[in-house]
Amino acid sequence: MSTTYHFLAASAPFFEEHIVVEILEERTRHYARHGKPIDFWLVREPQFLEAPQLAELSRRCPRPAAAIVSTDGRFIIWLKHRLQYVVTGSFEAPSPAIPEPLASRTPVR
Repeated sequence: MSTTYHFLAASAPFFEEHIVVEILEERTRHYARHGKPIDFWLVREPQFLEAPQLAELSRRCPRPAAAIVSTDGRFIIWLKHRLQYVVTGSFEAPSPAIPEPLASRTPVR
């Protein structure tokens, strides 16, 4: 069974900016206070951007890229309205083109 994942992608350095870090930290605290499981992840150099169906979006995203991926599409739309210079989209996974939705092209060290 596949799941719909929504994402907001930009250059990797963009996600190190204070406002993005602050937004993600506040969202994490909010989820913890309400006992809600985390449904968003920061993925550096996401493999899903290599999927054929995302080729156009991928071309518009600077490299190295990073993405916030979530199963909550409203959260990604909310983020898009607060941030500039990002691309957004969605995909179904697992699928033949995207077997692991949170996979990174770079190994974790």
